[in-house]
Formats: sequence, C-alpha cells, structure tokens
Amino acid sequence: MPANTSPADLYRHSLRLLLDKNIPAWVDLWAQDGILEFPFAPQGWPGRLEGKESIAAYMRHYPDHIDLHDFPDVLIHQTTAPETIVVEMRGVGRLMENGKPFNMTYIAVVTVQGGRFATYRDYWNPLGVHESGADFAGSTR
Repeated sequence: MPANTSPADLYRHSLRLLLDKNIPAWVDLWAQDGILEFPFAPQGWPGRLEGKESIAAYMRHYPDHIDLHDFPDVLIHQTTAPETIVVEMRGVGRLMENGKPFNMTYIAVVTVQGGRFATYRDYWNPLGVHESGADFAGSTR
C-alpha cells in the first residue's frame, strides 16, 4: 500500500486480506517495529507483541483456527490525530476446532505511520471464544 494510504483505507484492506486468509500479505501491512496489544488477554496468552516478526508468528496459524466469513458491521471513527482511528466491528465465521459459530465484536485503536500499522490495540473478548468450547482465539499460546 502507498505510504499516503489513509488509516481507514489500510484497515479496510487488512480486513479483506483476513477474509482471503492471506496472512503473509496482512503481516506486510505492519511497520517493522509495529506493536499489537491485547488489553483483555487472559493469563498465559500474549498481551503485547513487538515487531513484525512476532506479529507474523502469532498470526501464522490463525486460518487453521478461525474461518472468517465476513465483517458485517464495521464503523471507522476518525480521531483528532489524523493517523489514528477507532474501529468498531464484528467478525463472523466458524471455529475450525469444533465447527461452532464464531461471532465476535471488537473495538480497535489503530495508528498508522508511513502507510503501515504502527500500533494496534485490539479490545476483543476472549471469553466469547472460550464459551464456544474452543481453545484458540488467534493465540499461539
């Protein structure tokens, strides 16, 4: 993506890559020193990933655990800082482990620099996946 890509456009593109299960291309949207945080991560799960390599390792097996079908509700809010957006969204699909439905709401605070994700705080609820009987929600634990 060009360096002048807006944060909202970069984010929408990243969702398309997740739906296409193109994790390497999704990781390529990150800055080398990007930071991915999970403020609600349960004990034993990563709460902070630093650097593109850590993010790639974390996401490598994501499609083996969650088969995303759609992001039907995506609201992107601009902030007073042009490089930062707040995203409300819902992801739906199925859990590969047991075939049960996956339906998760998220709030993310995302900062983009030079056309790449610099920081991404993902406020997802790990209890929603745990209650479905799955042992995975994007974590490599």
